[in-house]
Amino acid sequence: MRSRLLPLLIVLMAAVLLTLGLPLAVSVAAAEQQRLVIDRIDDTARFAGLAQAITDTSPDSEERRRTLQTDLEVYASVYGIRAGVFFRDDRALAKAPGSWSLPAEGEGRTAFAEALLGRRSHDPPQVWPWRDGRVVVASPVVRDGDVVAVVVIDSPTGEMRSRILRNWLYIALGEALALLVAVGAAVRLTGWVLLPVRTLDAATHDIAGGRMRSRVAASAGPPELRRLARSFNEMADNVEDVLEQQRAFVADASHQLRNPLAALLLRIELLALELPEGSEEIAAVRTEGKRLARVLDDLLDLALAEHAEADLQLIDIVPLTAERVASWRPMAEREGVRLTVEGAPAATAWADPIALSSALDAVIDNAVKFTPAGEDVTVTVTAGATEATVVVADRGPGLTEAELERVGDRFWRSTRHQNVSGSGLGLSISRVLLAAGGGSIAYEHHEPHGLRVTLSVPRDLPGPS
Repeated sequence: MRSRLLPLLIVLMAAVLLTLGLPLAVSVAAAEQQRLVIDRIDDTARFAGLAQAITDTSPDSEERRRTLQTDLEVYASVYGIRAGVFFRDDRALAKAPGSWSLPAEGEGRTAFAEALLGRRSHDPPQVWPWRDGRVVVASPVVRDGDVVAVVVIDSPTGEMRSRILRNWLYIALGEALALLVAVGAAVRLTGWVLLPVRTLDAATHDIAGGRMRSRVAASAGPPELRRLARSFNEMADNVEDVLEQQRAFVADASHQLRNPLAALLLRIELLALELPEGSEEIAAVRTEGKRLARVLDDLLDLALAEHAEADLQLIDIVPLTAERVASWRPMAEREGVRLTVEGAPAATAWADPIALSSALDAVIDNAVKFTPAGEDVTVTVTAGATEATVVVADRGPGLTEAELERVGDRFWRSTRHQNVSGSGLGLSISRVLLAAGGGSIAYEHHEPHGLRVTLSVPRDLPGPS
């Protein structure tokens, strides 16, 4: 267990560190670029102030233009940044280096066009360390409310990208150190968490093997382990008591149910003597009585051993399904519900006929009980490649998502249907009986309303479990 738990903890902690580190790295890169952009904005504002005075028709305009040109050249030589002041028609008032001109397209042209509208250009796209790029910032030169020129600064990003990469390296080193600390903590944590598990492992193995009297010594180990051991011993005592009570209940139920059923079957046989020979009704009653006796045997075996031994046979489930539908149709008609069967003409599969019949009875019974008068309950038989299915679809109120997760649990019933008769055992018994033969039962919504229950049985003989 430690070999599985420790990697899981390490992966989770690495994911947490990565989740924290990635936004931090992006934030660092954005902060570095923002700092560069702010510096360039200040520079453009300074050059725009100088250029604004040059646009006047004052006598010293030419002198100011030369001063601006000199400032731009010093700026370009010291910082390696291209800068210039351009009129609306792309003519340069002053620029450095002299060979540089506005590009016909790209970030520089976009920034120039935005500045011509009287506003500073938008922040440039983020520049990442692995890709060379330039930051272009443009500001308008405004005189008397009109944009007469634009200051454009085209800045290289090599130094900025180096700072970003250096900061990322610090972040990566910090993440690696944190991960090493987390791994050490995880090793200690898993050892501490699994200590009581190792202590209880032997005892639980004994109890799982049927040795219910196995207990854990509660006098050794840390307080948490001693408390866990005492709780485990109390649980084992309670489980043993419950199993004893279950055995007593099964014995009493067997005695109390078999005798009335035997008396009922005897009276059926006596009644048959009073009816004409070959009566179909009494034959059907006798068949149902015997089937009930066999279902009771399966139910008692289920209570004793959690599942009945499946008597698997290769059968055609279509006539069996049709028989069960015919048995429930009188009740459906009394309730005003249309009960129909459709689907494949034949579908052979490996199943226990009694178990499948019991499951069909439980599902059809529920469908008829919860379907309003005038609605349909459709039973569809399908023969697939690996399994045959019987789908019972009703038009009742259906179940919520939370109820779908619980349907089939023993003794569970929806709080909305407490007024409907039933014990809440039918579907759970059906699930266990089908599982014993390699089958299954599944539940889903039947749009627009209702429940769709699918009984599946294998078409190939299941191997030993």
